Amino acid sequence: MQAVRQGFSDGTLASGPWETGKDFGSADASALVRARVALRGLLALPRSEAMYFTARTDQTGAALDGTCRYEIRGGRFDARWWSITLYDREGWLVANPWHRHSVGSAAVPPESADAWTISVAPAEHPGLWIPSTGAPQFELTMRLYHPGSALRETPQEAAMPEIHRIACGA
Repeated sequence: MQAVRQGFSDGTLASGPWETGKDFGSADASALVRARVALRGLLALPRSEAMYFTARTDQTGAALDGTCRYEIRGGRFDARWWSITLYDREGWLVANPWHRHSVGSAAVPPESADAWTISVAPAEHPGLWIPSTGAPQFELTMRLYHPGSALRETPQEAAMPEIHRIACGA
């Protein structure tokens, strides 16, 4: 069961801390990939409609820690719409009193579309923010809807958002 929970693919492609699988959402997906989708990718769409990237570390390779504050910095994507969602390491949404689990591109003001910042922190933070609520470790999933052909063909070359640890502890 642990092998199934580890990620989505047999052939991982990376762009910074973000990883995706070459066969995820395709007819070529192995039995292991299909089991992972069944366990963690409920309602997953085919690659032509959506791509999924997961980050478990920051830019330095340190595991994402719910007691720390992070800034996710990015810009435009070769996709119609995107979202970033925070999950625990088992693949579940992390409960929080704000009932906030993700930020999508529709929340980014048009004048900030080329350079936006989303905070991830255990306590409320101004601006675009996803609460980590002190989860011991977490992961982020980025969904890119209606990705362009270049993104689908060479996802490892995508300019994915950077994840910077700002501070930890109280």
